[in-house]
Amino acid sequence: MNARHGACLITLAALGSTAWAQAAEGHRHGTGLEEAPWQIAALPSVVVTATTSERSAADAPASVSVIEGESLRRRPVNDLADALKGSVGLGLDSLGLGRQGVSIRGMSSEHTLMLIDGQRINSSASAIAHSDFELGWVPAEAIERIEVVRGPMSSLYGSEALGGVVNTITRSATDRWRGSVSAYALVGDHGLDGNQYKGGFYLGGPLIPGRLGLNAWGEYRYRDALRDAGNKALSALDEQRATNGHLGLTWTPDDRQRIDLSASAGNEDQEGFRSSSTSPFYKAENEVQRRRYALTHLGEWDWGSSQVRLYRSTLERIARRSDGADATGPNRFTDTVLDGRLGFAAGPSHRFTLGAEARRETLEEPSVNRAGKKSLTHHALFVQDEIRLGQRWELVLGSRFDQHEEYGWETSPRAYLLFHPSAALTLKAGMGRGFKAPTLKQLSAEYESRAAMGGRGIIRGNPDLQPETNRSFELGAAYQQETWSVGATVFRNDVRNLIETVRQPTCFVPGRVCLNYENVAEVRLQGLELTAAAHLSARWRLEGNYTYLNARDRTDDERLADRSRHRANATLAWAVRDRLATRLRVEYTGSQYRSATLKDRPGHTLLHWYVDHELGRGLSLHAGVENLTDKRLANDDADLYGRADEGRRYFAGLTARF
Repeated sequence: MNARHGACLITLAALGSTAWAQAAEGHRHGTGLEEAPWQIAALPSVVVTATTSERSAADAPASVSVIEGESLRRRPVNDLADALKGSVGLGLDSLGLGRQGVSIRGMSSEHTLMLIDGQRINSSASAIAHSDFELGWVPAEAIERIEVVRGPMSSLYGSEALGGVVNTITRSATDRWRGSVSAYALVGDHGLDGNQYKGGFYLGGPLIPGRLGLNAWGEYRYRDALRDAGNKALSALDEQRATNGHLGLTWTPDDRQRIDLSASAGNEDQEGFRSSSTSPFYKAENEVQRRRYALTHLGEWDWGSSQVRLYRSTLERIARRSDGADATGPNRFTDTVLDGRLGFAAGPSHRFTLGAEARRETLEEPSVNRAGKKSLTHHALFVQDEIRLGQRWELVLGSRFDQHEEYGWETSPRAYLLFHPSAALTLKAGMGRGFKAPTLKQLSAEYESRAAMGGRGIIRGNPDLQPETNRSFELGAAYQQETWSVGATVFRNDVRNLIETVRQPTCFVPGRVCLNYENVAEVRLQGLELTAAAHLSARWRLEGNYTYLNARDRTDDERLADRSRHRANATLAWAVRDRLATRLRVEYTGSQYRSATLKDRPGHTLLHWYVDHELGRGLSLHAGVENLTDKRLANDDADLYGRADEGRRYFAGLTARF
């Protein structure tokens, strides 16, 4: 049996076990308790992404946001973009064709590194235009929490962590069996389809108490194509069918060691009807297969801790067009990583983390070179020192050294200072450097694409490209009391060597335009992030955030396009009774500059209302209305907005816990 067939069987086996579902939240902290859906939640106390070891959120040497998995299971979440909506400092880039990417502090979505349990996944956007295939790896049913680090983290994670990191932490087995099964429907109000339906489960528990644990999850989701309001024969959002499955084993041979083995598989089909200057009507199809395998050994020893991991992720995409035009591909991305780290204390004031990584990155695609396949090997070493400077001060120093086959070594230092004047007040200041390696296509001297500029342009690779870099600075303060908290952070990103396509003075094909990849652009992104939360009473809680962003292209001293200067989010939650709660969520997106010749995209506000009702015996009902005021955005005026919104839609879901 080959790997693909084996992964498909895993998916089928997982999806066939729908009588079981998700394990309880809180197992990583030893509580064994799950937050009831009608409770008003506080942020979790432990994060790992900022240092690779567990820390309280208040002591994390970075700007970190945390989204609880339990909160995601109370509202409709189709993919990771939906899960991250409303987070401070984050925006969703329009990638075209109704797809989205995750932007941190105004950086490109390609500068956001996606991790699952600290393990990187393939970046399909490096070779596929309009790609958002990074967003569908883990269903909401399987998420314990999502940690978002705003600011470069190449000192730990290397390339792509130029703007920040999104780390999805999945749920794992507890010391007793628990599970749940859930389903929801999301139905639009305009008769243009776009309706969503989803069902999933999670199961976790001991096969051999104290020695061997199992966790499994599965999901099926379907979205009707959203029809274009201007031409109902065309699709504003593609039809989507997706399945995900996972099996994981955890073996603890003794009190000091743990071994995790897991396999995940996902299949996704997308289909939409489009038009172009050459084809007034055609059907576009995408078939996407995701596979992920991981083996991890964790050790807790008298001298410290150790971790060794071997993991692989693959993403394969096949595209078709009914008009016979070139749909690009097929594309197959493979990342194989072997890494390890040691953590140990050196006296009372220092805790060191030492690590190494070897990564083999492969792209299989007809246009990348004559062989249709290109691979590169990355090697890296990193070191981190967490230094206690008395009772109130801490300094975290770190750097990573990446060696790339094409351009040599890249160094990514980072320094972060924390000061606690009191138990309630935390002051932070940090600086760091991040980088993003050019893609395999961009570096290939044999790469050539003739699909640019509607078929008029020819793009070629450039083996002399250098990495894109970011030098970042931030200063923050957070104050937390028992019933309320506030925080503020100012930041600046100076990004250099951004890679763009540059028009050449002559072209080797008459009547065409030749373009080369070159390091040309410099941008500065600076701004302010504010957060606040308060328990107004025993049953009322209000929380919100605001982001101001000033983004400028320093090569021509103009504003960067498609960035909102102002974003704000707020949620008001009311525990009506012990088993009944409701909340109102508000999203504001400010106007966006487009160009000197086009008027700005106007700002807009979206309102969402939800109700959670505990029915008893582990059964809970979730319902609500998204986009209460029925903002249609690009589906009514595609010239102004980049992505269509379905308008007002009604949500109903049911969860049964065991």
